[in-house]
Amino acid sequence: MKIAYAQNALPQSGVLAITVSQGRGLGSLGAELDQKSGGALARAMEAGRYTGKADETLTLLAPGGTDYARILLVGIGVAEKVTDLTAQSLGGTVAASLARAGDPDATLVLDGHDGLVLSPATFAANVGYGARLRSYRFDKYRTKEPKDQKPTLKKLTLATAEHSAAKKAYGKLEKIADGVFLTRDVVSEPPNVIYPETLAERCQALTELGVKVEVLDEKQMKKLGMGALLGVGQGSAKPPRLVIMRWDGGEKGAAPLAFVGKGVTFDTGGISIKPAAGMEDMKWDMAGSGAVIGLMAALAGRKAKANVVGVVALVENMPDGNAQRPGDVVTSMSGQTIEVLNTDAEGRLILADALWYTQATFKPRFMVDLATLTGAIIVSLGNEHAGLFSNNDELSQRLTDAGLKTGETLWRLPLGAAYDKDIDCDVADMKNIGSPGKAGSIIGAVFLQRFVNDVPWAHLDIAGTAWTKKDGATVPKGASGYGVRLLDRLVADYYED
Repeated sequence: MKIAYAQNALPQSGVLAITVSQGRGLGSLGAELDQKSGGALARAMEAGRYTGKADETLTLLAPGGTDYARILLVGIGVAEKVTDLTAQSLGGTVAASLARAGDPDATLVLDGHDGLVLSPATFAANVGYGARLRSYRFDKYRTKEPKDQKPTLKKLTLATAEHSAAKKAYGKLEKIADGVFLTRDVVSEPPNVIYPETLAERCQALTELGVKVEVLDEKQMKKLGMGALLGVGQGSAKPPRLVIMRWDGGEKGAAPLAFVGKGVTFDTGGISIKPAAGMEDMKWDMAGSGAVIGLMAALAGRKAKANVVGVVALVENMPDGNAQRPGDVVTSMSGQTIEVLNTDAEGRLILADALWYTQATFKPRFMVDLATLTGAIIVSLGNEHAGLFSNNDELSQRLTDAGLKTGETLWRLPLGAAYDKDIDCDVADMKNIGSPGKAGSIIGAVFLQRFVNDVPWAHLDIAGTAWTKKDGATVPKGASGYGVRLLDRLVADYYED
């Protein structure tokens, strides 16, 4: 859906949406429209007990005294409490409400409301951003969808007092939305379409944005000693890949920021095979890598003034005559040995080599990894927060603050020697699981911590937030794109030159 900006005025006809503040507060254009319609807006609000609460909507069809096909009233809530996030939610509400109304174009008038803290330009840019995010659909394989189920809205024009400034501000937000859409696309694709080689090809397409992309194959990874990563992929007919993406938008020679993603393009669990029920969901066990890919697209798209490296470890975890067995011992790139007690605890194995490669090769200012690592994090936090583990308080706080600003929230959980001791092993340097039923998410994190040395590091367990089964304000059901907005905000707020 295209977002456009225009001068703040009522259009002559078509589909119109207009904002209302808490308490049925109409701005000057809303009051003008109410008068033009013979008081239809006020009567409809009273009859429908509509008050203008945030995201509350009310539709008037072909109101008398006007040439509009329909008027949508959309609430902003208390004007003084409107934030970037509530403005985005407003945009998503409008997009969802008008998506299947039957009209290809609509105008949203962002009327002036006393007490609004955001500038008209900031308000309008964020409303457009939210509308764009909510408009996402993954429907490329739906060939017989009924016509009345398909969205009709192709363009939403936002009328605002500062339309030129709003258009400029929206320009950067649109590039972030492009990154979110890329993440949602690759996470949504079926596993016969997205596997290590084809996902690496999607990464290579970022060269069009100025990202430098390098792809390591099995032979190169074997030469580097990545036994942990290669062990996971050895049961699949699809060979693993390690992809390195670089965006050099900052000071020449300055240490980069590093983001590392788990990319298990399909996870059967390997020999420690998962139950059949729900296994189809494991196509999105590469959502951590998807977030890193989308983040690199967003940063390059908006020309971020920072040096950033994104590394994604891509494998398929399959049961096969050549698959890794419980009890195998592998040697990681770091030289540390790992006894594999459960082949379904595979994400930490591929990240071990990816993290070691990243810190050894690039000497980054910090590393953040993203992974759908454990089901235990869903037990702990549900689908509302991702788990945050870190060896650095400053990085942890910055990530938390960025999460609050973007709505991609985090909750920090502990690390510590007692947890780390639980993966000590009699056979090798460590084992890949801890005691049954105990602190599964923390055990995954302390395992990863053994491969970061003293680099400031954070691990984000996004198993509960990478996919949603219900529509949200700016996230339609399906792949959420979680992590792109969060990490883009981290970079923008703290690390751009």
